[in-house]
Parts: sequence; C-alpha cells; structure tokens
Amino acid sequence: MRKFTADCIYQVSKLPIKNGVIITDDAGKILDVDVRENHNAADVEFHKGIIVPGFINTHCHLELSHMLGKVQTGTTLIPFITNVVTKRQATPQIIQKAIERAEAQMLKEGIVAVGDISNTSDTFAQKNKGNLHYHTFVEMFDFLQDENADTEYQKYKSVFDSAKQTDKYKVTMVPHAPYSVSESLFRKINAGNEYENITVSIHNQETQPEQDLFLHGSGAFYAFYGAFGISLDKFKPPHTTAIHYALANMNPKVRNLFVHNTLTSKADIAAAQKWSEQVYWATCPNANLYIENRLPNYQNFLDENARLTIGTDSLTSNWQLSVLEEMKTIARYQSYVPFTTMLEWATLNGAKALGFDATLGSIDVGKTPGLNVLNTDVNGNLKASTRVKRLI
Repeated sequence: MRKFTADCIYQVSKLPIKNGVIITDDAGKILDVDVRENHNAADVEFHKGIIVPGFINTHCHLELSHMLGKVQTGTTLIPFITNVVTKRQATPQIIQKAIERAEAQMLKEGIVAVGDISNTSDTFAQKNKGNLHYHTFVEMFDFLQDENADTEYQKYKSVFDSAKQTDKYKVTMVPHAPYSVSESLFRKINAGNEYENITVSIHNQETQPEQDLFLHGSGAFYAFYGAFGISLDKFKPPHTTAIHYALANMNPKVRNLFVHNTLTSKADIAAAQKWSEQVYWATCPNANLYIENRLPNYQNFLDENARLTIGTDSLTSNWQLSVLEEMKTIARYQSYVPFTTMLEWATLNGAKALGFDATLGSIDVGKTPGLNVLNTDVNGNLKASTRVKRLI
C-alpha cells in the first residue's frame, strides 16, 4: 500500500481536493481518496504541486518516430505529406530504436495510453511488451480511387490481421482522411470492423485545400495527386465541407474520433454531434503549429460542449511526445480555456474516446489510472517551466 499527497489532488471526475491523500495498492489501483488530517504524515509521500491522473495521448504515429527533424516546419499539409511519403524509408533497426525511444519518452512524460496510427506492423513488437495501453488504428487509404478500394483494403487488412493475433492492445480499421478514402473503401472498413464497441479515428479538416476539394472541386490536392500519377477526374465534389463527406460514409454507432480539426467550424461540430452521440475530437496543437502554423478555434468546441481529447501526432510533426507540452501550448495561445477543462481533455475524455475509461482517466476507487505530479500552484497555472513527474 502507498499513500500520496500534494497541495491539491485533481481527480478529474470530481472537484479538486486541497491537501488530499490518494491510497493505492502496490499495483497502483486506487483504494481510497481521503484528506491529509486522517493520516500519519510519516506514512504519506508528499509532493509539491498537484497530482493528476496519467495522460491519454489519443493521436500518435509511433511508427514515424525515426523521422524526427527530417521535415521542415511551416510547409502546410500537402508538402508535409510529400515529405513523409518520400523520406519515411529507413532500416528496420533504425525504425525499431526510434520507436523504443519514443515510447520511453511518453512513459517519462506521464502518458499511460495511446491511440496509435499504424500503416505497417513496425510498432507491434514494442506494443506487445505491454508498457503502455494502446488502441491501434490500422489506417487505410486509396486516394479516392474506388476501383482500387479492394486492393488497398486487402493490403492493409494483412496489417490488421497481424495486429489481431495479440491480446496486448485493441485494434480497429480506420480511414485516413476524407481526401484520401473513397466511398467504396469506407464501406469495406465499416464492414470489416464488424462490431460496435470500438473507436474509429479519421484525420479531419486539417488544411484549406481539403475544404476546397470538397466545397468547390478545386485546389492543391489535384496537383498533389497528379504528381503521383493519380487522377481525380472521377471525383464529384459534394459541395460541403470535408467532414460531411466523412459523416455520410462512417458508422454513427461506434465511437468516432475526428483528429486535428484545424478548420472545423461551429456548424461542422454541431452537425457531427447531431449525427452521433459518440463523437470525440482530438486536438494536436503542436503538430498544427509545426505543419500549418495555425490552431483550431477552441471556443467553437466549448460552445458546442464537444468532447475534446489531446494527441501529440508523430515526431515527424512535433518536437516531442508530451501531452503536457500540448496543454502548455493551448494555455499559451488560447488561455481562456480553463485548466480543469484541458485536464479533462488530457485524461478522462481521452480514456473514454479510446475505450479505456473503466480503468484509466480519473482518480477514482477501483481504477488504475497512473499518477502524475505537476509542479504548478493549486490552480494548475501552466508555465514554460511546468514539468511532469510520473509517480506510478
């Protein structure tokens, strides 16, 4: 048994407790949450700052960890994608070492669970070690070519089948983005997942050319695809924003996690949440700044009572894998977002989005959420110097 105390305990599911005490068993399971005066000080581990649950990283590309520093910042999305496609090759040894280092960094940064995109099986050996909780999203795309849907589906289904051979992590098939998945491939993904208690992620409204493609049938994606010998002549724009194409082709009966949402409007948010009660939104602010030098308007999401979560994206589009650093960026640029709201995004909402909320996301009796201490004041004011220390 262990007892932890700090200036304030943020359970997330309940109001913060000043001078609270968390009692766990040796495996980190929460046995009780109490107040300090009921315990002998000699039996309690004191930490300056605030204690919060372990962080949930709802969007990552762990398999791209070897690309740290290989892609320039501020290029916008299409040049960024081109760089990823042309520069991602490396030896298996380099890829595996980078994956190990990246996971170690997430562990040090107090992350306990990850929603991870996989186009390959490169991360599976590391995930099988069980160091973190993973929900693996086997991502598929056919670049809006209906005639290629079956070929591409079978290619990525082999990755999915490989992932399904373990019980170490959850796995689902997912579409990459509205601009890269045909209606035929959407149907195959929906049918292939077969059951409803799952999460499906999709990159959403990350760049203006994506909006131009669906609203007007124009923009930079035509030249981008043409450079790879892919024609969009058969594509018929729906004359809606990109998310409406996704909503028309995804399954509203499962949890759906829309990622990035840099250009998502209040009307888009309202439409998605009317479409399904199981919609979540992942924001990756540092990646948005790295790629497009812009952030979502978080007020739109607050106004619509949207369930936001926080992701890091990959080391191709970020300087580190740290949920705390993402929170600090939000606090720096859109400081009207309350700390308690951001913390819910970083913990309980993320756990719910990935289907881990029975055990993770909040400091409640019976859960094993992991515990982090942040060196902030009792109100959680985040500064450049704020750091996280993983307790369990």
